Amino acid sequence: MRDLDLLHISLADQCLYGFSGGQLQLRLPVSTALRGAGEVQGSFCTPRGLHRVEQKIGDQLPLGAVFKARQWTGEIWSQELHEQYPERDWILTRILWLSGCEPQRNQGGEVDTLQRYIYLHGTPDCEPMGVPRSHGCVRLRNADMLRLFPRVPLHCSVQIAEAACPQWATAEPT
Repeated sequence: MRDLDLLHISLADQCLYGFSGGQLQLRLPVSTALRGAGEVQGSFCTPRGLHRVEQKIGDQLPLGAVFKARQWTGEIWSQELHEQYPERDWILTRILWLSGCEPQRNQGGEVDTLQRYIYLHGTPDCEPMGVPRSHGCVRLRNADMLRLFPRVPLHCSVQIAEAACPQWATAEPT
């Protein structure tokens, strides 16, 4: 499988589209922010525009590894753990930490994606996909995160847009 060179995340579709050489390679359901699109620190919104993968965290950790402040807690998510900590915002399995590429839109000051700790990350399977529910990050199923993670190089471009993905991009992956 080839590395992906562009991830397009459609807030309208609640899908991640992965491209390599302009060809759709991967389509995965996601969950973006419950509060919608927005770039300001503390808004709990998903930032729009062009980003890049600044850091990849969690390679070689087990499925369901629980992260806090980008560090593995040593825990593995389970339904029992979920019930023990019902208010936790679960960040699981792997993290792709995003950095904004557009000054004054998603880079710098109160709109800095990196400083807002916006990630693509795994989430419990009991959380719905295809509907906005996150606190600003882009959530994926843990199994999908495991599929995606090795195909995304550092500095891979990530476009987050409100509009649905263009029709040409929705054909079945090759």
